[in-house]
This record gives sequence, C-alpha cells and structure tokens, in this order.
Amino acid sequence: MISPAKLGGPMPVVKAVCVSEKTGQKKVPVDSIELKEDHGIAGDAHAGTGRQVSLLDFASMERMKEKLASIGPGSFAENIAVEGLNALGLAVGDTLKVGGKAVLQITQIGKTCHQGCEIRRIVGDCIMPKEGLFAKVVTGGTVRPGDILERVPG
Repeated sequence: MISPAKLGGPMPVVKAVCVSEKTGQKKVPVDSIELKEDHGIAGDAHAGTGRQVSLLDFASMERMKEKLASIGPGSFAENIAVEGLNALGLAVGDTLKVGGKAVLQITQIGKTCHQGCEIRRIVGDCIMPKEGLFAKVVTGGTVRPGDILERVPG
C-alpha cells in the first residue's frame, strides 16, 4: 500500500486523543495521552488488556454525526481519532508510528458492540464493529492532537 503522502495527499493526522476510567463508556478528550510499552494508555480502562489502544477514522465519525448530532471524539470509546486513517488500508500486523516516537501494531479490526451501545440503539448502526482498529503499544511515547501518523514499512 502506498501512503497518502506518496500520492500527493495529506498524511493522516491525530484529531483527538481520549481516555476513560471504566470500560463500556464514552471516552473524554484530553490534551495528550502517554502510551506505555506493552501496556496501553496510562489512566485508560483498556490499559493492560488485549485491546490496549483503539483508533477510528475521524471522517467516519463525522458521517455518523449526521445521524446523531451529539457524536464527537470519544463517543465510540476510541482512544485516537485520526483524519485519513482509512486511507492507509491497514491490516492486522501492520505497524504505525505516531507522535514522532510511539509505535503501535494493529492487533484487531472491528469488535462486537457491547449490549448497551447507545449509538447503535439510537441510530441503528455503529462503526466500531467494522472500522475500529485496535493496537498494542510496541514503543511508548506521548501523542497529541496534530501529531502525524505514519505507516511503518514492514
């Protein structure tokens, strides 16, 4: 896969970073997140689990916002919202560099919505089961909105 930048398009950029203290709830946007190697995000409910970090394409979130205006960063319990993420065509095993130092490896694509998924109940659909990406932290580092996300050749 060729990166968007090599095609003359913009590089994927982090639009929001979010955390929550409990699983199954919306995450809250924060100024930055600290990724810890083989653990996840410091202070996030999914740290230390099989789904250490979740990523979602920002444009997909915006399309869902047309159906439910209250949708925003963290609504899908995603940790990192990235503009241009879907353009990378990622697969399980692919590696990403974000924030200049942090390295993530994709471990899962999609997930089953939990029983209380409010978005699915109201809108009749949810994007996390098809588009949510989950990753483990290979190399820690700080991630902030505005950081570039790059696919690492492998």
